[in-house]
Amino acid sequence: MERKKQYRGISQRLAIHYLEGLGGEQVSEDVVEGEDWQASFSSEKVEIGPTIELTEITVAFEGEKEVLDPLIERFGRKAMRAGG
Repeated sequence: MERKKQYRGISQRLAIHYLEGLGGEQVSEDVVEGEDWQASFSSEKVEIGPTIELTEITVAFEGEKEVLDPLIERFGRKAMRAGG
């Protein structure tokens, strides 16, 4: 199963760090793998007003639903703190 989630105001470097803290290991520039899951990243600048841009990263999580649900929830809490 694959689930994509977008997060604003967090860098890809920090997202990788958080996933490593959740049991993953960075295996390439934009991929982190855990025992039963994988996450890959893409990022882009998005405008949120006439003069403000934020980095938005998209994380594509892959794995079984019972593994992804708690992983995405824990990652989301960390990412929300980072974005302020």
